Amino acid sequence: MIILLNVSMAVLWKAVLILGIVGIIAAVVLYFIAKKFQVVEDPRIDQICELLPGANCGGCGFAGCRNLAETMVARGTMEGCSCPGTPKEKNDLIAAILGIEAGDSTPKVAVVRCQGSCTNSPAKVAYDSEISCFFANSLYAGEGLCPNGCLGCGDCVKACNFGAITINPETKLPEVNEDKCVGCGVCAKGCPRGVIEIRNKGPKNRRVYVACNNKEKGAVAMKNCKAACIGCGKCAKVCPFEAITVENNLAYIDYTKCKMCKKCVAECPKGAIVAVNFPVVNPQAPKETKE
Repeated sequence: MIILLNVSMAVLWKAVLILGIVGIIAAVVLYFIAKKFQVVEDPRIDQICELLPGANCGGCGFAGCRNLAETMVARGTMEGCSCPGTPKEKNDLIAAILGIEAGDSTPKVAVVRCQGSCTNSPAKVAYDSEISCFFANSLYAGEGLCPNGCLGCGDCVKACNFGAITINPETKLPEVNEDKCVGCGVCAKGCPRGVIEIRNKGPKNRRVYVACNNKEKGAVAMKNCKAACIGCGKCAKVCPFEAITVENNLAYIDYTKCKMCKKCVAECPKGAIVAVNFPVVNPQAPKETKE
């Protein structure tokens, strides 16, 4: 009995010894493999990530803020891989980390190209289904029967990571808080009808644009919405900078050419062109005279 016990203990210790040796060999092998294939991450990536908003909105075209930071470091430039939601002072810091000069970035903002409010485009049908613009767009033209107008279900509100968009309960149209909007473009991508557009904020945050997206002919457009563009082309004719084109019964203002003279605003018979953040002129106010 004692002999058998001694034999069993010897076998056990031999097995433990073999397993120990195998474990040590495996650990050494894994150590050298880890060293050989070790990826050392550039510390600048974390530094840049701390300066980015962290919203992971995808407005930059990359898969989140970290992927954007990795791309910046890999390319050594911010060209083609900048964050629209990062203010200039932080962009300057990012450029300093990369060892380059920060280029001039033009602030962007989302604009709603629709004035189909409950007043301008009264409801002609009732929608009682899932509160989703994409779903509603697949079912019908909209309560005002404009096939290109805002559906008011708030997909843009859900898409915005900065809380810059709300739905006005009276007009049922989205409204953009330009102080919060960073122009990332996620809301525009989330609109199934292309009602939201990303444009330059403009000098002193002033903008002139066609607040309509309807491509129907004039008579049909007017039937569905009082503020619809009818494609008359008067705005294009009066524009001295050739910034306006009319295509598919809809006028469009190229913000890169527009000098914001506002001649088109006064010329539009339907009020489809809007001017934002311009000072209100009182026609009854006495004009100043130079001495």
